[in-house]
Amino acid sequence: MAKKDFYEVLGVQKNADGGGIKRAYRKLAMKYHPDRNSGDSSAEQKFKEINEAYDVLKDEQKRSAYDQFGHAAFDGTAGQSAGGFDGGGFADIFEEMFGDFGGRRGRKGPAPGNDLRYNLEITLEDAFRGKETRVRVPTAVKCETCDGIGAASGSKPTNCATCNGQGKVRASQGFFTVERTCPACQGQGQTITDPCKKCKGTGAVRKEKTLSVNIPSGVEDGMRIRLTGEGEAGMRGAPPGDLYIHVDIARHALFQREGGNTYCTVPIPMTTAALGGNVEVPSIDGGRAKVSIPIGTQSGHRLRLRGKGMSVLNDKRRGDMYIELQVETPVNLNRNQKEKLKAFEESVSGRATGSDKPTSPQSEGFFARARELWEDLTD
Repeated sequence: MAKKDFYEVLGVQKNADGGGIKRAYRKLAMKYHPDRNSGDSSAEQKFKEINEAYDVLKDEQKRSAYDQFGHAAFDGTAGQSAGGFDGGGFADIFEEMFGDFGGRRGRKGPAPGNDLRYNLEITLEDAFRGKETRVRVPTAVKCETCDGIGAASGSKPTNCATCNGQGKVRASQGFFTVERTCPACQGQGQTITDPCKKCKGTGAVRKEKTLSVNIPSGVEDGMRIRLTGEGEAGMRGAPPGDLYIHVDIARHALFQREGGNTYCTVPIPMTTAALGGNVEVPSIDGGRAKVSIPIGTQSGHRLRLRGKGMSVLNDKRRGDMYIELQVETPVNLNRNQKEKLKAFEESVSGRATGSDKPTSPQSEGFFARARELWEDLTD
């Protein structure tokens, strides 16, 4: 049977550029790959055809020869190339998309240690000042008996006979060659015939470590602190992993935090809100700040204290402190207090102050607008 035209096989025009040919090949290779079409002989044959076509058309010299002489330019060698396919063009495409084809760049040797996570809760004051603390972490550490190699005293690991120390083995599946982790040594490339009795050949034992952790001032909730090499020990002398300290800042009784700023709600008596005055409020640094309350202050009024907020990470500056005033309504009044408050109400409602300005402008304005609305509805 005559071979199909290579351009037709890939579904591209003869003037297609290299990028167009590559995209067409990638699409077809993924569609007809044997792993996606198990047992389908027609898909397998199609896969061979598109690899043969791409092997020629991706190469400028081969493509030029093919354009002049067709299939005869290769005297059948193109077919042989496809028959002995060991990855070819598909390996290039697959490696480009997924980084590594068939494990050709896979790791060789003992596995590095695992990274560890430790959740550390601190107070907002700790986050403001910074602190040095100690944590106890259960982990795997290097076995001292065998010095981490996993072999008993007087012996040592030997190259794996199955993979010859490579940590990988190759297997042919029809026309396709696959590289896998060696099942005998689990990719380590070595085997131990006389394992250390304490670590059972792993080179590591379980132990609880005590570590010192420096919490910088200005650290924020959810931040991670990395301690390089303080994770689990690697197998048989491989490098250890890292330890990640995840910082969790506990909820504060008075302050809320947003970045470098702190927020605090401060209740004030109704009389202070009406007449004005001064109050003292705490700040995150443990000090006190004197705040002037304007006459006629309403609930929700916000005051800003510059430089009284949180420390800023890796910066000498501090954020600001925002105070939200909340006017407190009097409760638990005795009879005499109620009578005086009632007299006050009558005096202000009757404008006994001698001023034409309302004493409660917001409420009076609201109900005035409400009356207008009701009147409009009844007209």
